[in-house]
Amino acid sequence: MDYLIISLKLTVALGILNVWLLRSGKATAYRGKDAKTLREEFAVYGLPFPIFCLIGILKVGLALALLTSFWIPSLAQPAALGMGALMLGAFFMHLKVKDPISKALPSLAVLAMCAAIALL
Repeated sequence: MDYLIISLKLTVALGILNVWLLRSGKATAYRGKDAKTLREEFAVYGLPFPIFCLIGILKVGLALALLTSFWIPSLAQPAALGMGALMLGAFFMHLKVKDPISKALPSLAVLAMCAAIALL
């Protein structure tokens, strides 16, 4: 069980850091509608730039908290719950703009992993 939790924390944290720090300016198959960058994706959802910044800070911070939870285990559950809430929001944004479900699957997958981290 320990190895499962470790792998889930690493997958969520490194995946989020990859999206927000390394690939935010690059097109992916999962961006909302026809957005090419993460910032464009937030515009597609009708969200202003300050919200983009806030969500970015929260996601990076929660990803770092998940990594820190290897040394401070009490951080794992709140970080996973916070990240899960943000992933639920991401899923609903895809629904809002009528994206195909394939674009929303990563948010659901990360939500499921966060639920597992929080509950196990």
